[in-house]
Amino acid sequence: MKSSDAVHALSDRGSPMARGAVRAPLRSTLVLGVLLQGLALASSGCATVTTIQRADEHTVKVFSGTRQDLRAIGGETAENQRYRAPPPPYPWLDLPFSFALDVLVLPLTLPAAASLTWGR
Repeated sequence: MKSSDAVHALSDRGSPMARGAVRAPLRSTLVLGVLLQGLALASSGCATVTTIQRADEHTVKVFSGTRQDLRAIGGETAENQRYRAPPPPYPWLDLPFSFALDVLVLPLTLPAAASLTWGR
């Protein structure tokens, strides 16, 4: 068998590496799609988004979404006067997303909280 024949035989059957290479982008695309849909669903009722958008300008917003979720889990069902935002409908589902978003916006909320606390 010539080397060119071996190459043609391998390309006809497809190597395991080539088949795995085709599946990897499909799998990563599927995972990315599921994550994006989950984030879109979570952000529609995300406590972090609602508390930061609706809160009074002189309110500390550090981990506000996480705190709002924990209040809702604890049984507080009324709209929180501090944040002017209703509690999320599914706080257990929202909690990990709010925590992650609260951590991401921490570089913005910490300086704002420090200026509110020490700037008075």
